[in-house]
Amino acid sequence: MHDISLITTIALGLSTALVFGMLAKRLGLSPIVGYLVAGVAIGPHTPGFVGDANIAAQLAEIGVILLMFGVGLHFSLKDLIAVRSIAIPGALGQSTAATLACTGLAVAVGWSWQSGLILGIAVSVASTVVLLRALMDHGSVDTPEGHAAVGWLVVEDIITVLVLVLLPPLAEGGGGGADLWQTMGLAMLKLAVLTVIILLAGARFVPWLLLRVARLRSRELFTLAVLVMAICVATVSYVAFGASMALGAFLGGMVVGQSKVSDQAAADVLPMRNAFAVLFFVAVGMLLDYRTLLESPLLIVGVLAIILIVKPLAALVIAIVSGHSLRTALTVAGGLAQIGEFSFILGDMAKSLGLMPGAGSNVLVAGAIVSISLNPLIFRRMLALEPRLQSWPWLARLLARGNQRRGAEANELAAATMQDPGAIVVGYGPVGQTFTRLLSEFGINPTIIETNVDAVLELQQRGQQALFGDASRPDILKAAGITSAAYLVVTIPQAEVSLRIIQAAREIAPVIRVLTRAAYINQHEAFAEAGAAIIRFDEAESAAALAEALLQDIDAPADRIEAMVKAVRKELAPRTRQKLASQAS
Repeated sequence: MHDISLITTIALGLSTALVFGMLAKRLGLSPIVGYLVAGVAIGPHTPGFVGDANIAAQLAEIGVILLMFGVGLHFSLKDLIAVRSIAIPGALGQSTAATLACTGLAVAVGWSWQSGLILGIAVSVASTVVLLRALMDHGSVDTPEGHAAVGWLVVEDIITVLVLVLLPPLAEGGGGGADLWQTMGLAMLKLAVLTVIILLAGARFVPWLLLRVARLRSRELFTLAVLVMAICVATVSYVAFGASMALGAFLGGMVVGQSKVSDQAAADVLPMRNAFAVLFFVAVGMLLDYRTLLESPLLIVGVLAIILIVKPLAALVIAIVSGHSLRTALTVAGGLAQIGEFSFILGDMAKSLGLMPGAGSNVLVAGAIVSISLNPLIFRRMLALEPRLQSWPWLARLLARGNQRRGAEANELAAATMQDPGAIVVGYGPVGQTFTRLLSEFGINPTIIETNVDAVLELQQRGQQALFGDASRPDILKAAGITSAAYLVVTIPQAEVSLRIIQAAREIAPVIRVLTRAAYINQHEAFAEAGAAIIRFDEAESAAALAEALLQDIDAPADRIEAMVKAVRKELAPRTRQKLASQAS
């Protein structure tokens, strides 16, 4: 019989990952935990069938390439610049704190400080996959705090990529001195040349090529072209420039991301990335030797403490001290309390170069399994702390000072470029975001008033007119240009706050047309007396939306659905008038 070790390794790895992944999901854990445990189960250090570790390692390398290609594909300098005030100092500060703590721990258990430093860098970076899953589960991906967390992680990824570049010359020049600096300098020169070639030459050739392939209207050829970009750029980077395949794939992804067909490229590479990412985690799990963990329990307990306590605490303090909102601080702290794929990549390379003991990889795998398992719970508990922490007087004063300082800076920046708005939108929650987008589609550039300073700064980075402050204050309304605006749109859900805003606006601009939302139909009279011209009730819209959903579910005709929804709204509207009439009589 011919050799089918490759096929059996893939079949064994994926099937075992499926079983343990489903079990992990049923237990409310991340499937990544199941994939890691599957690797442990078929690894050489546990009884039963053993997979081919060498083949699994090469398959894992493809997983690394596709993971890094996906990161580069979605990497945007514009998005990073929008959250640079928290992402750059936050990632650098947290990484430094975790690295120093881990270095001290490693030295305490008998490691060299160099090995401890590399272990600390590996522990300091969190998993993109786990973070995005936590944000998606809580609907926070497209929020200012979600953008801040993702930007924070992107900076950590960049730091790790640079470390991956420096590890080989560090190993070659292990003796130190001039030879080490010369080797590292040559490596950085090669990196600069590689980056220039890929980002400048590739920025023209790759998008041109992908566009030509896309015009052939062959899905198979387009997918093949994307796969070639990922693997070939990574391979050339490694063979010709001595850079890691991970870095080459990251740069290749950035180039493809500039193409007009980047969305389709991302969609095509996603299934392949997911499949090989599973094999990557399985291969990492196969490396775990539980016996070494029993030999150094202090190290694993200390690393877990750094991941679950030091990293979140450092992130929380940095975010609060730098003047960001408590929700942003808690989101970042909870989301980054874990380690993942980058930690494995860095640890595996350091081990292969002899820069870190074999126990280091086992510590990273064990730390990942525990932290990824606990992260959903930690994330929820961190966000649940917000009301309790806000009740602490000293913290409330600190947050208020930070918000006022950064808000004043944001308003000064806005005042220099402020133009007369066609409308003013108060609140930038889901309703405010939708309303702003609709206004923009009709050529109206509104001014947004928001009390979340992070959201204001992010909007200003995008070129949107935004002010920080309480919209019930006349000076904030005047600064927003209410005297020249035709419409005031109040999207916040609290009725008492909305009423104060409408009353303040009417005193300054008596003829402005006010549109507002209200939670309940019985609030109509109060809003009408305050001066609202158009009122939409959450209660009525929920009834209409539920009716529409039900009719769609039973496959009712579109015209019938439209008529019934109008009937529901009409039915609720007269009740309001009747109630007001009866109250008046």
